[in-house]
Formats: sequence, structure tokens, C-alpha cells
Amino acid sequence: MPGEMNLSQLAVGASAVVRGYPQSSGPFLRLREMGLVPGTTVTLVRTAPMGDPIEIVVRGYHLSLRKSEAAHVRVEKLDDNASSP
Repeated sequence: MPGEMNLSQLAVGASAVVRGYPQSSGPFLRLREMGLVPGTTVTLVRTAPMGDPIEIVVRGYHLSLRKSEAAHVRVEKLDDNASSP
């Protein structure tokens, strides 16, 4: 898809929908258990001063991820102009 990128590339304040990630390794099973599943909307809240880790909001709670983990999560950025009336 044209708007697809890695979660680690998302700008602060931007929202995206999770599209997928490697599902067989341990760290990604943990992410799935925490609610980071395909179809879920996430928002990047902030990054640490040196850029790692990042903090996202997923399903109403804040989650910190290493950039190396976030780099494997494929997301589709939501349109900034798609606001509801």
C-alpha cells in the first residue's frame, strides 16, 4: 500500500493502523498480547531524547517500544485531513 511504513518512521503526534509484523518470534508474540494487532490504531506520543525508546498509545494505554521492535511493525498512516465533523 502507498501509505505503508514502519512504526519507527511515524512522526510524533501522527496516527496509523497496524498492518502486520513477523508473527513467529517471541517479542512479537508479546506485542500481540499487549493489543498491538493488525487493524489497531496507534498514535506516536513521543520519543526519548536520543530517539529510543518511543512511546505510543494503543487501545487507550501508553506503551514504550524499542526502535528496533517498532521497525518491524508495518503501519499505514492515517490521513491527517480525515477528521470527523
